[in-house]
Amino acid sequence: MSHVATATRTRVGDRLQTSIEQARAALIAKQDSQGWWNGEDEANQTLDAQYIFLFHYCGLLDQEPYADKARRLGNWLRRTQREDGTWAIYYGAPGCVSVTTEAYFALKILGDDPAAPHMVKAREFVRAKGGPAKTRMLTRYMLALLGELPWENCPSLPIQMMFAPKWAPFRLNIWELSYWARVCTVPLAVLADQRKVVPVAPEQGISELYPAPPTPGMLYDYDEQFGLVSWKNLFLQADKAFKKAERWGINPLRKTALAKARKWILEHQDDSGDWGGIFPAICNSLMALWVLGMSTDDPVFRKGMEALDRFEWPDETLDETHIAPCVSPVWDTGWAVLALTESGEDPEGDVVVRATNWLRDMQIKRKGDWAVKAPHVPAGGWAFQFYNDFYPDTDDSAVVMMALTNGSPSSGPAREAAIDLGREWLVGLQNRDGGWGAFELEIDNHRFDEILYNDEKNMLDPSTVDVTGRILEFFGVMGVSREDPVVQAAEAYVRSEQEASGAWWGRWGVNYVYGTWSVVRGLAALGVSPEDPAMARAAEWLESYQREDGGYGESCASYTPGHEYEQCDSTASQTAWGLMALICCGRAESEAARRAADWLLEQQNEQGLWDEAEFTGTGFPDAFYLRYDYYSYYFPLLALSAYRNALR
Repeated sequence: MSHVATATRTRVGDRLQTSIEQARAALIAKQDSQGWWNGEDEANQTLDAQYIFLFHYCGLLDQEPYADKARRLGNWLRRTQREDGTWAIYYGAPGCVSVTTEAYFALKILGDDPAAPHMVKAREFVRAKGGPAKTRMLTRYMLALLGELPWENCPSLPIQMMFAPKWAPFRLNIWELSYWARVCTVPLAVLADQRKVVPVAPEQGISELYPAPPTPGMLYDYDEQFGLVSWKNLFLQADKAFKKAERWGINPLRKTALAKARKWILEHQDDSGDWGGIFPAICNSLMALWVLGMSTDDPVFRKGMEALDRFEWPDETLDETHIAPCVSPVWDTGWAVLALTESGEDPEGDVVVRATNWLRDMQIKRKGDWAVKAPHVPAGGWAFQFYNDFYPDTDDSAVVMMALTNGSPSSGPAREAAIDLGREWLVGLQNRDGGWGAFELEIDNHRFDEILYNDEKNMLDPSTVDVTGRILEFFGVMGVSREDPVVQAAEAYVRSEQEASGAWWGRWGVNYVYGTWSVVRGLAALGVSPEDPAMARAAEWLESYQREDGGYGESCASYTPGHEYEQCDSTASQTAWGLMALICCGRAESEAARRAADWLLEQQNEQGLWDEAEFTGTGFPDAFYLRYDYYSYYFPLLALSAYRNALR
């Protein structure tokens, strides 16, 4: 045995074990009495601004409790503004013209003086970037709804899209959109059709943000040429045609399409009041129903507003509130169980049994939108949120089923039945390329990347290696053979996606560290040897990418072309992923693994947990990111426990 190995093994009995015990106790203390964990999810400030826009648009801003909520949201916006006057899409990012425009507008609605220093700084930044004319399309729709941008500067969303059948030419129908795009786009199409403007008072407007007045052709101003024959140009010309038809009053079947859209929205509301379990879909749906004549006192509307209460994170000490894009109790609980049991928590004890019983009961046994493309697959997945029955996801389902294997034998038959059903659902959603998307089958029509409305290119849900790696890990835990055709296809898919560097790109976590960890964890669970060329290349990349302090820190900028692999300060969650990936690649006794473990040990706080300001969760690459509060709690515990166990 080497001196390095001997030295590292001596840590198991003291500092490492103490750290694990402290982290385990701290995580258990955060468990809800019902068995779940639900950490705070933070994104950028457009959500807080749009909550204020919703209150104004539907006439609620002067009513309680909405007036007080808006005041608290304003406090959050002011406190999170950076020194240069901007707001950004992730911690440490450059200022974003879209986020800053929306935050500035929200503060003006709340009465902030445009001459105040914080407003002057924000205004100067927006004007220097070209003004609201340079914001993303979704920001433009918000400005149009409140009368601060002409509707002609927003892309057309013909309400007749509701009639496009599944066999429509080029697969251009709503069922080819990702779930999150579909559940947001249908109500937005209603708003774009009705074009009801609820203007703010003159002193609340943002005309001062425009260096020059918006022009009718502003929508078609692009910095690059797309060529005469291209999908982008086709959609540009189509938008011009739609707008011309609207001016001429050519709008066939409009009323029927509106009725169909209204029916679709109502049918897709969960019993809890949610739409899709995400803030933008709930916000858009409420505004659309209000525009179509629904009273804010209607039970449907009230349930939707009550659903949004669960997205609020108030801080009484700071007298502020911010809105989360979603909630993550199923995801957090699954990973918490895996971390606790790896650390040595009794799988038959109260903590784990309460969690696994709750997870088992959260299985969704009704069909949702995924069944449109997979009608013969039985329902049996799990969602990310408390309530999102129409849209369970494959990633959560794999994590939950791995967590269920750690439950108490006393609930065995029910747990095994849940796993059997969930596994059948997962297998039924495997894409033709061998991988899995997050929510539905074959949502990969890249023509949608070229439509004007999709300027952030975030409307598809194709196969990704991180989700596929997680599902391979589940199969490995369940003892499925590598010779199984489903596993063979999935393994071939992830191998084909390995980058020249040896890393894998991560779709749902930042970024290459997350993707690489997800894949090698899956391959290792299947029994793939550390000597396998793919594993060896991954290990070499992991060791080369490690920062000087021993940690791992990858910036959200690594998604931006030209900034691939860009690093940031080391973070607890990414260091945990890096350490676990090294272990999976057979490098548990390496110097790199020791340094990563040491970084986690040194950064543990007095509460036994870890602090993390950086955003390491990915909503949409290069567009929308999240900080999952509990990532820096359960992932380090899982990593240090796996490290200890590997050294044993």
